[in-house]
Amino acid sequence: MLEKFTVNMSSFDQVRMIRVYLPKSYQESNKRYPVLYMHDGQNVFEDEGAIKGVSLGLKNYLDQSNLDLIVVAIDLNTEDEERINEYCPWKNGAIAAKVIGHPIQLGGKGELYLDFIVKELKPLIDEKYRTLKDHSSMAGISLGGLISTYAAGRYPQIFKRIAAISPGYYRNQEELELFVKNADFSGVERFYVDFGTHEVSDDQELNNQLTQMIQSIYEIVSSKIADTRYETIQNGEHNYISFKKRIGEVISYLYSDL
Repeated sequence: MLEKFTVNMSSFDQVRMIRVYLPKSYQESNKRYPVLYMHDGQNVFEDEGAIKGVSLGLKNYLDQSNLDLIVVAIDLNTEDEERINEYCPWKNGAIAAKVIGHPIQLGGKGELYLDFIVKELKPLIDEKYRTLKDHSSMAGISLGGLISTYAAGRYPQIFKRIAAISPGYYRNQEELELFVKNADFSGVERFYVDFGTHEVSDDQELNNQLTQMIQSIYEIVSSKIADTRYETIQNGEHNYISFKKRIGEVISYLYSDL
C-alpha cells in the first residue's frame, strides 16, 4: 500500500511530497517495521508519474516478496539544478569540473537536506507509523548514492544499512575521500555499492575513471564495515531500465535477515 503526503522542509522553506510504502502485513498485525529512506521519490515505486516514465518498480517487488519493510521516498526537487545542490554535501570540485568539461558552482546543500530527514521527517515517520526507531537505513541512485554514503558517515547510529547504486561520487570526490577516511562507521551494519560497465556508454575511458573513483571510496569504507558488497554490473547503464533490473538484489542484500 502506498500513502502520499506533503511535509514542510524548514531547511529550504518549501513543501515536499513524501511517498510511503507499507507492507501487506501492516494492517494485519501490531508489529513494528524497519524503515528504508530513499531519494528521487517520484522514481521509486511506480512507473506512473515517474520522471522519464520508468521507475524502480519497488512497489511490485515488495508486494511480491512480502518483505516486512516500510520504505519512505522523498521526491526530488525538480526546480533548475536543485537536485544537484541538495544531494551534494559540498560544492562541486575540480574533479567534477574535469569530468563535466567546465567549472560548476553547484552543490553544498546536502547537510541541510539530511537535517530535514533526521530532524523533521524521521520523527514524523516514527510518530505516524509503527516503526523500529533504531532500525533505519538509506539507499539512493547516482547523486542519491552520494548523499546516502555521506549519511552513513554523518549519522552512523541512525542509518544502519546503506546502498549506493551507480553513485555519482565524482561530484564531491575530493571531499568525500577525506570525509570517509575520518568518519566513524561503527554503527553501520551493511554497505552496498555497484557500478555498470557501460554507465558512460560512449566513453569507456571515462567509465573506467569513474569506476576507479567509486572503488577508491568503497575500499576506504569497506575497511571500516564488516559486511560490504561491491558489484560490477555487466553492461549496466546509467538509466532506470538498468537500475530496475537489480533493485531486487540490492534490497535482498540489505534485508536478507528479514
